Amino acid sequence: MTAQRPSIALVIGLVVSGVLALIVLAVMLLSGGPLGFGLSALLAVAPLPVLLAAVLSLDRLEPEPKLSLAFAFVWGAGVAVVLGIALTLLGQALFSRAGYGAAVVNDVGTVLLAPVVEEALKGSALLLLLRRRREIDGLTDGIVYASMAGLGFAAVENIGYYLLAYGENGAGGAVQLFVLRGLIDPLGHPVYTSMIGLGVAYALTRRTAARYAAIPLGYLAAVFLHGLWNGAATTGSLAWLGAAYLVIMAALVLLIVVTVVERRQLVARMGVYLPGYRPTGLVTDADVRMLSTLSARKAARRWARGAGLGRAMSDYQQAATELTLLHLRAERQGMDPGRFTAERDAYLGMMAHARRW
Repeated sequence: MTAQRPSIALVIGLVVSGVLALIVLAVMLLSGGPLGFGLSALLAVAPLPVLLAAVLSLDRLEPEPKLSLAFAFVWGAGVAVVLGIALTLLGQALFSRAGYGAAVVNDVGTVLLAPVVEEALKGSALLLLLRRRREIDGLTDGIVYASMAGLGFAAVENIGYYLLAYGENGAGGAVQLFVLRGLIDPLGHPVYTSMIGLGVAYALTRRTAARYAAIPLGYLAAVFLHGLWNGAATTGSLAWLGAAYLVIMAALVLLIVVTVVERRQLVARMGVYLPGYRPTGLVTDADVRMLSTLSARKAARRWARGAGLGRAMSDYQQAATELTLLHLRAERQGMDPGRFTAERDAYLGMMAHARRW
């Protein structure tokens, strides 16, 4: 990604979402008491470092700006949670006024309203990031941002669920629910919303006619997966839960395959674009070989750290990756020649600065 001045709108969104998340947590603390809230928060946060590391590992080749990643996470934890609760309750109230019984209203809220509302709100984080569309230059970027929004939402939602279980059945009830939500299906929300991330990223990075349908199709896929899991959970049937789990795992495998294939394609394209810069003296045959495989890039960083040049090597690899992505964007989407030249020269300047060491 290119270095850009932090967006004021992004900072405001981050602050507002953060405040809303804190308000929700404060309400939970007051309603559940310090002991129940503390246990629920601990259970919700326990798997989070591993899940965040797993999502961010997809982003190693071309890391996204920390502020944008934080925005997506906090948006999911704040705005998406608050509006999700409010709109779902509003929808349930309308069904109740229409004369439906409490059981039907609860099922409608869980299986229909919650997936429709929550996926729209989580996915809106990516739509808000479209103003900085150069940050989303591949399908992997869409998956990463969507997963961050999903993890933020799940972290706060899980505290609420564990708190309810604690109130009904004590610590044992909260721990039992943690096994299902925190250990068996911890990636549910990230997987659902990643369908929207794929759609948004495809629409931004492709110029085929299919791009117009990519976002709505991604949203429908997210709602389907979310509703499938919620519906299976309401039945209480292990068979239905198992079937829903297999479908969600298949979606997770698809996401992993997409990221792996895209990463390999990007690294391979470096061997196509970068040799053209040999006359600048910034790229040698050895550099191209080093940059063109993931194992060689890792070995080069390890060598550079031993020589005290780890930062310079990382900067060089990052700039070369961004230069390759610039060529890919121009190839896929077209680009104004003046803008292409300005961005290309900026990346070459970063490579030159890194090579001085």
